[in-house]
Formats: sequence, structure tokens, C-alpha cells
Amino acid sequence: MERRDFLKVAAITGATGALDSCGNPEHQLIRFIPEEDLVPGVAQYKPSICTMCPAGCGLMVKVMEGDAEVIRNGKPGLIKMGLAKKLEGNPNHPINKGKLCGRGQAGLQVTYHPDRIRHPMKRTGSRGSGQFQEVTWEDAIKELVSQLAALQKAGNPNGLAFLTKPLRGQRRELIEKFLKSIGAPPSLTFELFDDAVLRRANQLSFGRAQLPTYDLARSNYVIAFGADFLGTWNSPVAQSVAYGEMRQGRAGVRGKFVMVEARVSQTGASADEWIYARPGTEGILALGLAHIIINQTFHPASNGAHAGSLIDGWSKGLPDYTPAAVEASTGVSAAKINRLAREMATHSPSLAIVGGAPLAYSNAMFTALAVNALNALLGSVGKPGGIFFQPPSPTGRPVSGLVSPPQGSFSSVRELIQQTQKGNAPKALLLCGANPVFTSPASVDAPAAFEKIPFIASFGGFIDETSIFADLILPDHSPLESWLDDLPESGSIRSVASLSAPAVRPLHNTRAMPDVLLEVAHELGGNVAAALPWKSYEEMLRDAFENLNKPQAKVKASSAGDFWKAAQKQGGVWSGSETEAGALPGSPHAPATMLGPEFDGTEKDFPFHFLPYASQMLFDGSLAHLPWMQETPDPISTAMWGAWVEINPKTAENLDIVQGDLLEVESQHGKIQAPALISPGIAPDIIAMPVGQGHEHFTRFASGRGANPISILAPVAVPETGSLAWAATRVKILKVGKGRLVLFAGGLREHPLEKEQR
Repeated sequence: MERRDFLKVAAITGATGALDSCGNPEHQLIRFIPEEDLVPGVAQYKPSICTMCPAGCGLMVKVMEGDAEVIRNGKPGLIKMGLAKKLEGNPNHPINKGKLCGRGQAGLQVTYHPDRIRHPMKRTGSRGSGQFQEVTWEDAIKELVSQLAALQKAGNPNGLAFLTKPLRGQRRELIEKFLKSIGAPPSLTFELFDDAVLRRANQLSFGRAQLPTYDLARSNYVIAFGADFLGTWNSPVAQSVAYGEMRQGRAGVRGKFVMVEARVSQTGASADEWIYARPGTEGILALGLAHIIINQTFHPASNGAHAGSLIDGWSKGLPDYTPAAVEASTGVSAAKINRLAREMATHSPSLAIVGGAPLAYSNAMFTALAVNALNALLGSVGKPGGIFFQPPSPTGRPVSGLVSPPQGSFSSVRELIQQTQKGNAPKALLLCGANPVFTSPASVDAPAAFEKIPFIASFGGFIDETSIFADLILPDHSPLESWLDDLPESGSIRSVASLSAPAVRPLHNTRAMPDVLLEVAHELGGNVAAALPWKSYEEMLRDAFENLNKPQAKVKASSAGDFWKAAQKQGGVWSGSETEAGALPGSPHAPATMLGPEFDGTEKDFPFHFLPYASQMLFDGSLAHLPWMQETPDPISTAMWGAWVEINPKTAENLDIVQGDLLEVESQHGKIQAPALISPGIAPDIIAMPVGQGHEHFTRFASGRGANPISILAPVAVPETGSLAWAATRVKILKVGKGRLVLFAGGLREHPLEKEQR
């Protein structure tokens, strides 16, 4: 669907069918009086914050006058109002510096999506049936308050659970204050591709329980272990800008980049050298490089300091990691290991990056600690061209907690599901942005658990696989209609606190989740109301940001009110100069010994390693409802509008598989089907699939499309953090017929939606 067509359908006709109402006088749309002064044809540019991934990039929203179908006072009608026409990067924002990826630009479609929930709704059919009826906000809030008051009256505030996607800044602060004041436990967060392992490893190695910022722009040599840092991992826009500087921004200097992974990612496609190491052996390879650097006296072992002390045998020169031993484990030749180590040591500043699949095996913590020790040995921590840790705020005093604790989300949610299945369900569950039914292995059986929870309320703006189990839906504004704040975890050496006012007025009868929580708190009264005294989320944000009104914050203002306005105009507050923050004293930990990975399924019965990976367009599946993302070709395969199974050409030849054949991929926990995509950029013993498709309930653009590779994963966790070990499953494949593979400028040429509508 083209952009202009989508905006026309969404803003003028909408999902309720404005044109249908024209033949029914009792449903004629009202022409509302404009609520704001706009100059026709003249654009305004308003700052906002991208919410399409965890990076926290700054936006500029192009707003112009236009006609839109809206809901006002419970009635549909047409109004002239400011409409968001285009999203671009905020040139002043320290994270993305005016750049924006395709996912960020597609954020426009969230506001204008024809399948947005437009009113509060209450379940009328059986659990999971998707049958709801519209209710008023007064009735919806009354229902929620009564459920929570009943828990308080029964002396069971622990019966309340709050499940969210990872949040930062004041939204997280508000939720935690709300739960604490009621007496409920802290919120649970759920994210498929969480980075809890790396945060925990960084806490142990460097005293910083957060993701680092990589100073790629000043690096001369970079080796990445599995991290798709130009595509989907950590802060890809910031990292892409810095990578461009590394490669082309310095006269006479072009840094070298080496990628170690099992499947060529968008980042791997940009590498000077691509290396395959056996799955789960990346940490062994990193220590093999360190062994050579130490023993050939490029750098003494003492350079590793605390990070090196966490590796068994470090002080003795890592005798178990000779090139021959590492070759036997990893499959990387001893000669290549020697060469890479010498290049890294003699082309300082150099750094190592780890992320993605290497941190999703059973030995993920060993791998992360090994790469951290290699960085410490190279002198990369807190040094130009190395790694840094972003301070919490422009004044050093956080607006609120920076990141979630270094604990994986899978185990905590699985525990909630298991306790519910045993009859110990929470009495009430609040949902905000998380979709564990889709992003959990099917063997966990999340749907059966959600059916047993007595009361579920969702703040989601769309029906998905989890919110369909809700008894009550209180739809949130879209991000462009909301007050937003964020504390980006990485992506800049500056400290950053982002802020934005609503770029456009709400289209529908929705309310901001923070404002709903504040209203509920005031209705409950007592300790809850006292803990949350603000009348609105805007007021709460203003209090928090005025706390940052200090000289070191790069916003010139003569008063608190001026500071607040200046922060909104700029898109936040950030330090005036780069703060090169390095390591703090690390935490004690028993030295890690050489540890290989364990996989679910035997090699004999399941000969292939299964590699689900974050989709460049759909991410973890949370963006699959956006048609621009469905229609954008994958940058490596050019596939779109579906899922596919990537297979090496030699493997395909041995199994008599050709492009487009329908393959059945089976693990010990289930099976799925998708067409084959023959790719030379994948190792022969690897089968890979993008995550994101296979939704049962997620708007007209995502439902019933493709297959969900998460569903067949083994429900195993990384021992130290409880993160889902999503790369630790083995599979077998079987050709079962002819599939349907849509490739850009090739393969099937018909538009899939057009064909389905005939």
C-alpha cells in the first residue's frame, strides 16, 4: 500500500467506514469546529521521540493542516486539524543526529492505522474470542477501580501484576510508584531479544549494568561477534552514523571491520571480512585472540584488570586457548586467529562488540565476559575509539531509573505462567505493550494461563495475541499524540534526557496510559493518591525535568518555566559536551572456565542449528501491523510480505530443495512451514528465519501471514539471567510442496494483497 493511499484511507475513511455512513442520515458525520489555529499549506516541525525500537532516537514531525475523521464527545465527525505528514530525525538530538531508519519513519502509520482501537472496550464473549463492546471512559475506569479496590479490601494487593514492555523514564517511574503504593510487586517486563546477559556481564566486568556506547567513529579496527549493530541491535542509527565516520569520515584513515556470525546480516554485508565460527564458540574465539595478544607481548595480561580476572587462566596467559585448541573448537583456522589478533593489537584503537545469537546460547555469560576481557586487554574501555557508558542524566542525577535490572524477562514471565497454570494466578493483570503469547515458545502455553487470570486490563492500541484475552481495553494514545520522555541507554557519549509534547491532537476516543493511572490512583485515594499527587502526566514530567535545570544542561533558560519550554522545543536536555565515562569497580564473580553451548535436540535427530533473527523491518514482530514494513524488501534477501527459511545452496542441493519449495521446520517442540530461500550467506549447518510473521491476531496487515519461528523454540533460559536462549534449538527440515515466496523485482510479481482480494 502506498503512503498517500494509506493516509487517505486512514485519516478520511477510517476503519469504521465513513463512506458507508453517507447513505444513512442517522450516521452522518459532523463537521467539528477546528481546535487549533493552522495556516493552510504551511508546515510546522515538532520534536518527538521514536518508539519503534529501544534506541530512543529523536524525531522531527512535519505537521500540516488536513481533514481527518475523529471522535469528539463520543461522536464521529470530520475536522480540520494538524496532521503528521512525515517523520525525520531530529538534527539536534545526540543519539541519531538527524538520521532515521525505515522503522522509525513507519511510526507514522501507528497513528493513522485503520485498525486502531478507538474507544474503551469491554469483553462480551468468551476469553480470547475477540468479542468486545464499546463502553464509556467513565464506566471503564469505574470497572478498573472496582477491581483494584476489591484487592485492597481483601488484603491482597499482591494479587495485582503489571506486565509491560521495557520502559524508561517517567512512565516506568509512574508504574512503579503506582504498584508500590498499592502494595503490589514491581512490574514484570517482557522482551524477546532482551540484553540482560550483556548488562549483567558489564556490571561484573565494568561496574555498569547497561549497554555500552561504541565510539566507532574513532576506531581503527572493529570485530563484532554476532551483533547486527547496523540493522537491529542496540542503537542502530547512532551506530550507523558512527560507522560511516569510521569508514569515510577521516582523511587517509579507513577502519577495518570483521564480522563473526553464522548468517550474513545487514551488518555482516558491510564487513571487510566475514568469518563463521561454530555456534556458541564466539567466546572461545575472543579468548583465543586474547591469548595471542598476551603471549606475544602486544599487551600484558595486567591490561585486562578486573575484567580479565573474571576469566579462568587469565593471569597465566590463557594456556587453554592456543590457536590450535581454538581452531578445534570454533572451526576458525589457527593462521586466521593469529592474523586477526595481530591486526587488532597493532591497529589501535580497536574494539570488540558482542550481541545477538552469541548471547542467546546456554553459555552466553561466558561469551560476554570473554569479549569484555578482550576489550579491557586492548585498552578500549573509556578510551577514544573504544566503549563508553552513557551517564544517567545531564546533571548526573537521574530523572528516574535508567534501565531495567540485569535480569532476563523470559524466566519471570514463565514463572507467572506456570504459577497461573498451577492455580496461583494473579487476581488482576494489567498489560502495557508486551505480547508474551506471540513472543513465547508455544510449549510454555501462555494462552492457557491467560485464560485463567480472573481480570485482565490492557492499555494497548491494537488487538494482539495477548490483549485479545483482556476483559477491559483502555486504549492509549499513539506516540505522536502523547507526552513522551526517554533516557536512552546508549548511542551517545553525552548524557541525554529526551522530552516531547504531543505533536498532534488525538484522533480517537483514547487516553494516555499515564493519565489513566493517575485518575485511577486518585479514585482509589489514601496512600495511592498521596504517592501520585499529579493531576496529569504533563505535570509529572514538568516536575521531573525542572529538577534538571542546572548550568551543565545545554538548554539556556532564565527560569524554570523557560527551561521547561526550551526543553520541549529542543526535544529534551543533554549535556553540553561529551562525557567519556568508562568503567567503575566491577562486581566479584567466580572465574569463568571454557564453556561450550548446549542445544535442545540431538545432532542425529535434528541436524541443523536453528537461528531465528530480528527482522530488519518487523523487529520482534511488534511492527508487523505496519504495511510499509511488510512491503519493504529485506535488505539481504529482498523478500517481503511473508516468512521464509534461509538455507545454504550446498545443503539445499543435497536435499533436492529449490527456491520457493515449501519446507517444514521441526524441533522437539513443534513444527512450522515456510518457503525456502537459497542463500550463500549462511553456513551449511544453519537454518535461519526472520522473526515477526505468524500472527493470529494483529490487524488486517499481519494476521494469518507467514509463520512464527518463536513458536517452535525450546523453552530454555540462560542460567545466569533467565533470558530466553532463543538460539539454542536444533531442527530438522522436510520438503512438503511448493511455497509462495515474494521477492522484490523477482519471483512472484503480483502484489500479495491484490491477489488475496480478488
